[in-house]
Amino acid sequence: MKGVILAGGLGTRLHPLTKITNKHLLPIYDRPMILYAIDTLKKSGLEEILIVCGREHAGHFMNFLGSGKEYGVKLSYALQDRDNGGIADALSYAEDFSDKDSIAAILGDNIFQYDFKQAIQKFEDGAKAFFKQVKNPRRFGVPVFNTDKTKILKIEEKPKNPKSDFAQVGFYLYDHSVFAAIRKLKPSGRGELEITDVNNLFLKRGQLHFEFIKGFWSDAGTVESLFAISTLIARQKTKKKESKRHD
Repeated sequence: MKGVILAGGLGTRLHPLTKITNKHLLPIYDRPMILYAIDTLKKSGLEEILIVCGREHAGHFMNFLGSGKEYGVKLSYALQDRDNGGIADALSYAEDFSDKDSIAAILGDNIFQYDFKQAIQKFEDGAKAFFKQVKNPRRFGVPVFNTDKTKILKIEEKPKNPKSDFAQVGFYLYDHSVFAAIRKLKPSGRGELEITDVNNLFLKRGQLHFEFIKGFWSDAGTVESLFAISTLIARQKTKKKESKRHD
């Protein structure tokens, strides 16, 4: 399996910061955001990684990360032609890179403190989505479950009236058939190819597996969430340093 970091988009919710560079290169406390996604994939056992980014700031990624050797990974790059193509469109650029292998895709602005290694090792075919219980699921893909939450009936993208309090997080596992599935998609009302539509296609085939995550997860796509995550990580690192000093 190979890893894919989806790091495109204009990051308009973070203007004016993202007029300077891509949001995935903004700092979360003491490190650029993109390094957290790289760490998540690396800790999951994946060292061959493709970064899909937009054209506007592509050079910034390459200047900073280079081949990835400094970070213990092997990096490749792909440029997404459309800034508003959507997550599924960005994923389509990984087809040649995957070389018919399965892929683990992570949204570059999603921060995890969770180990996906076991899920990756057990993955065989189809697709696997991950869900987290949240206070406000309206901003995300929301699963509609059966009564005992053992089966997903469908996933609704950013519903006004969510039918559960779970959100689809930005980490996905797919076999190679995902690229054929993306080619079948039509743009949503937002004019984008939605990753939720991809997962619903696998669901209709009976090939969508899912898992609930209990570790920390948040997206860093707004000024508020970027600040909150930076504050959390600063506290964690400060506490760790103080603990070492006392030892």
